[in-house]
Amino acid sequence: MRDVLDELMTWWRAGETVGVGTVVATFRSAPRPAGASMLLGPGGEAVGSVSGGCVEGAVYELSQEVVDGGTPVLQRYGVSDDDAFAVGLTCGGILDVFVEPVSQATFPELGDVADDVAAGRPVAVATVIDHPDPAWLGRRLVVRPEDADVPVVGEIGSPPADSAVADDARGLLASGRTETLTYGPDGERRGEGMRVFVNAFAPRPRMLVFGAIDFAAAVAHVGSFLGYRVTVCDARPVFATRSRFPAADEVVVEWPHKYLAAEQEAGAVDGRTVVCVLTHDPKFDVPVLERALRLPEVAYVGAMGSRRTHEDRLERLREAGVTDDELARLSSPIGLDLGARTPEETAVSIAAEIVALQWGGGGKRLQDVGGPIHHHGEDAETAAPAPV
Repeated sequence: MRDVLDELMTWWRAGETVGVGTVVATFRSAPRPAGASMLLGPGGEAVGSVSGGCVEGAVYELSQEVVDGGTPVLQRYGVSDDDAFAVGLTCGGILDVFVEPVSQATFPELGDVADDVAAGRPVAVATVIDHPDPAWLGRRLVVRPEDADVPVVGEIGSPPADSAVADDARGLLASGRTETLTYGPDGERRGEGMRVFVNAFAPRPRMLVFGAIDFAAAVAHVGSFLGYRVTVCDARPVFATRSRFPAADEVVVEWPHKYLAAEQEAGAVDGRTVVCVLTHDPKFDVPVLERALRLPEVAYVGAMGSRRTHEDRLERLREAGVTDDELARLSSPIGLDLGARTPEETAVSIAAEIVALQWGGGGKRLQDVGGPIHHHGEDAETAAPAPV
């Protein structure tokens, strides 16, 4: 919903009712991930996408019915390979779409949620999308961290269900993940019957780039493009300037290891953070790598340098007490082998390695790899999709 939130809020504040179709689960190689949304505006406008083209027409029609009738609907769509190809896609798949009417009456908390998202405050919206009792459909909790002024707003339907969903939503929010969870009808952990879609709006993940060199400018640009909040840090003020790194969200003049330590102590480094050390100067990169490799949660630690530099760096890190298990977390030399030459090409190779490690990709050419192209969906080979 994040991509269409501005348009949704314009209509919501005007007192209009909007049909909102949201992908809540994907199977096999569906083209859009969970959380992708499409809006049906009050004037018949279509905003956003749930499939890249092949089921938008069906979702549009269903949204009209839902807005007119006022009852949310969970619909499964099967996107055959032939249908996907016909509309210019490269893959088929199955996706579940939850369509609901959204207005100030049905979602009075939306204004506060939008404010949180705009301010970068973590917030999750948990919505009942399937339940034996139709009266539960569309009920929701707005969940924030436990130290928030109001950690939970709304109700699912019973105290046990509210408690279970709030706890699990808070866990997803901490990791920045959006998922559909399954419970018993009254929130039983091991039961079935109730499905709850948790849309987690976490702050952007961070990319920490250490070393104010020309390669850092390219890495910052690609990192920003991928959705990271990018920080470039260097102890040399003559190089660490805003004019040299316009794509970075912030440029910090500080010794890298000191800055990383302060950010860790402030709770600003989490399991989604990626660390790129580009200085290839021992007095800078060894201290910051020593700390980065010992962080309990971090998605990626990479360091630039030749193989000779890499071997020298490993020796220095071992002398500093870094263990072999900790060194195994280091991606060095940084990036995938793309034959890169320029800073921009090198930045692409670094980004490719980060993406491959995040999603379990092998870094090979797709034409040489069998199986589904997209890996974010669940396995639903036995599911019976509705016709498109």
